[in-house]
Amino acid sequence: MGREPGQRVRDLRHHGDAEVRDEKLIDLAVNVRTNTPPDWLRERIADSLTGLAAYPDGRSARAAVAERHDLPARRVLLTAGAAEAFVLLARALPARHPVVVHPQFTEPEAALRDAGHEVGRVLLRAEDGFRLDPGLVPEDADLVVIGNPTNPTSVLHPAETIVSLARPGRTLVVDEAFMDAVPGERESLAGRTDVPGLVVLRSLTKTWGLAGLRIGYVLADQETIATLERAQPLWPVSTPALVAAEACMSRAALAEAEHAAYRIGVERAHLLAGLAEFDEVRAVAAAEGPFVLVRIDRADAVRERLRALGFAARRGDTFPGLDRNWLRLAVRDRVTTNRFLQALDQALLIAG
Repeated sequence: MGREPGQRVRDLRHHGDAEVRDEKLIDLAVNVRTNTPPDWLRERIADSLTGLAAYPDGRSARAAVAERHDLPARRVLLTAGAAEAFVLLARALPARHPVVVHPQFTEPEAALRDAGHEVGRVLLRAEDGFRLDPGLVPEDADLVVIGNPTNPTSVLHPAETIVSLARPGRTLVVDEAFMDAVPGERESLAGRTDVPGLVVLRSLTKTWGLAGLRIGYVLADQETIATLERAQPLWPVSTPALVAAEACMSRAALAEAEHAAYRIGVERAHLLAGLAEFDEVRAVAAAEGPFVLVRIDRADAVRERLRALGFAARRGDTFPGLDRNWLRLAVRDRVTTNRFLQALDQALLIAG
């Protein structure tokens, strides 16, 4: 199992929003799709405000999520974003040897540590394209967490490679927060009922621009869902968030998400082509998510220069397995990307 020197704990609670808070910058740090929520979703949420006097009733939204994934409702739990789900898993499940596969979203490890767990780390290597090697995961790990596609590497792991991590007595947590940004959601494990211990997390934050509303969900076996639900407070998801969840499960919404995923792929290819023009920049070429990870010598200095030029990029050194020479860049429209590439050209010249 790969380890960082001293198994040091980084700033696991640093996230992309910190890069743009209180400053007017063009945002390449946060992975929320631009121009969202769409008008039709805003209207649905606004209409729900007339019912705020009543306590939230999640049955309809839960049924809609279940139908979308062809699962019974008892295998679905609605949460206040995927972040709440990580906290519930850390507090409610009896893990003796949890392991997190890094580099990835840091909140799962932070939640486990806050719950008193000693967390093992599997560090995937840049030389291997940050691809998953199941053999690196210790056999005695009874809870394993991995993202797919992984934040920040944007690598989409084959579903069957992840399935090979399943074991009797092991909980296998797959964070699919960005899976709806992958055309056809290929390699998704949502809806699978044949994998022992499988827990899939989804978020509606990224594609639909609902970070401020907090809505996500968990897909797992009935016993695990019941355990997590008992750990939740009463009425954990607000009425507007429940309405949004149900709306995003409609056929029209799913078709819109699929179209957005296709567009993201086109715009990501444009960004990668532009980055390839710089000898100083090495991008993770296997990117399949709405962001790309790049290595630049002294990327921390480049990032500061980009800020002075009006662009916010996500620092990489708070992700275990990465250092100050990495940046994560959100995929944006072609005009924004071209402006960013011009700014990067200046930043590299000055920082160098």
